[in-house]
Amino acid sequence: MESKIEVLSTVKVDKYNDLYRIVSELNKTLKHQDLMFGLAMDDENKEKMIFTIYRT
Repeated sequence: MESKIEVLSTVKVDKYNDLYRIVSELNKTLKHQDLMFGLAMDDENKEKMIFTIYRT
């Protein structure tokens, strides 16, 4: 069975040390609605992070 992950939205935000905690809570709370959230450092600007919302 093939699993597709669809990107719903991506936004660059200022780097904030505790942002990963919000992403973790969103993942725990909304996984039953087939939503997943990601957070990554921006390769071009180390002061920015990329927040992404996925549908699984």
